[in-house]
Amino acid sequence: MRLTEYLDKGASIGPSSPCLTTDGESLSYEAVQRLSWQVARALARSGVRPGDKVAILSGNDPVAFACVFGIARAGAVWCPINPRNEAAENRDLLDLFDCTCLIVQEAFAELVTKILPDLPKLTTLVSLEGQIPAAIPFEQWLDGMAAEPWQAEPVDDVIMIVGTGGTTGRPKGVMLTGSNIATMSALTLMSYPFHQRPRYLALAPLTHAAGVLCFPVMALGGEIVVMRKPELAEFLSLIERHQVTHTFLPPTLIYMLLDHPGLASAELKSLECLWYGAAPMSAARLEEAIEKIGPVLAQLFGQTEAPMMISTMAPKDHFHADGTLARGRLSSAGRPTPLVLTAIMDGEGRLLGAGERGEIVIRSPLVMAGYYKDPAASEAAGKYGWHHTGDIGYLDEENYLFIVDRAKDMIITGGFNVYSTEVEQALMTHPAIRDCAVIGLPDDKWGERVTAVLELHDSQHVTGPEVVAFVRNLLGSVKAPKQVEVWPNLPRSKLGKVLKNEVKRHLLHDREIDD
Repeated sequence: MRLTEYLDKGASIGPSSPCLTTDGESLSYEAVQRLSWQVARALARSGVRPGDKVAILSGNDPVAFACVFGIARAGAVWCPINPRNEAAENRDLLDLFDCTCLIVQEAFAELVTKILPDLPKLTTLVSLEGQIPAAIPFEQWLDGMAAEPWQAEPVDDVIMIVGTGGTTGRPKGVMLTGSNIATMSALTLMSYPFHQRPRYLALAPLTHAAGVLCFPVMALGGEIVVMRKPELAEFLSLIERHQVTHTFLPPTLIYMLLDHPGLASAELKSLECLWYGAAPMSAARLEEAIEKIGPVLAQLFGQTEAPMMISTMAPKDHFHADGTLARGRLSSAGRPTPLVLTAIMDGEGRLLGAGERGEIVIRSPLVMAGYYKDPAASEAAGKYGWHHTGDIGYLDEENYLFIVDRAKDMIITGGFNVYSTEVEQALMTHPAIRDCAVIGLPDDKWGERVTAVLELHDSQHVTGPEVVAFVRNLLGSVKAPKQVEVWPNLPRSKLGKVLKNEVKRHLLHDREIDD
């Protein structure tokens, strides 16, 4: 399926129904269709050919998201660019992806002006609003373009190229196909409750998970309420105002929501499904979320290379058949989805049995076409005929998938493997701890010592020995931290993920100064 087919499917259900809503104003499915035809024709007039790469640099904005479908109609490849990236990273991405056209919001004029001289392949710059040097205004760009059906034939099935994030070095470009997104959409619709035409609230960036979740919603003719800024008070208000049924939040924002003073009085009865994912979530705080928000929490696990739905846990799966909370499952990533074959592999390519820990590998039409212009990395990701996720985990006897760490984050201390995520889950049960990061630091005696860096709730205090004793009681002495730090704020990515590499770099720098 092309991306346009999700829009056209929604339009076939109700052309006058609201499709994209922001600030109380809606674009109907028919209006988004008409705009997409104009954008496609304007791209073609600007010299964009099928297979060319077109980037969008914008915050959450309905017109910017409508342009995605114009790119698809032109047979071009959509390259979402995260507006929270630094200028140098976005320059690298635009160059790596060979983008010939960039559609940009005025808010990023300074960034674009700074990087434009280093992007000779970028021949067309379009300003969504306002004036940007060297850019053609959006309305002028569309002038004379008929809002009538038009479609160019794509050169292949690649519809998106997405950056991997660049937190561990130069980012790679993940090539996602129509088959990948169709598989993801099918798994979404079969794995979670959709009892009516959905109303989906997009708070997180549309350049990431919040954006691709729009496609299955559109296939049902649902309404997408787009938030321009991630304000939690407004988020709670919009749920009631629009009777929102579905939304997505990364764990960091859920933690903030649980601490928000407006949550207790918020009207959330319309919610059927609050997806959480993109980073591990504390089982203790997940239980708190179910209690405070309702039995609507729904997990998803995937990665850019296999978007969203490697495994899922629907709201009902957070409970036993008798209605009691299934606490043992809350630290899992749910069960592998029907269209994904999931296994656990050791370093020699052998598949392991239930309960054995190794790398999570998959086979599925969900898996990317490869990394753009990087055959060596593509080959490494598909070693032994399986896609390697880079996550360490195991499958239990009930086929629940447990992710114990990223391969690069495993700590070897005194000859024992310690999985940082397991220690973090234990720490997050402490009432004083808001969030944490566990890393391994070089140690002359142990090889690596387990080190915990804590972010505390307001007005809370803990001592290092208290934390060590707390974890030792839960996990034993090997996994208990040998060093405990308390920081006012942990370093985070643009999506709210804790940056362990930054934590480690900071602590190693401090050690060098002490030495």
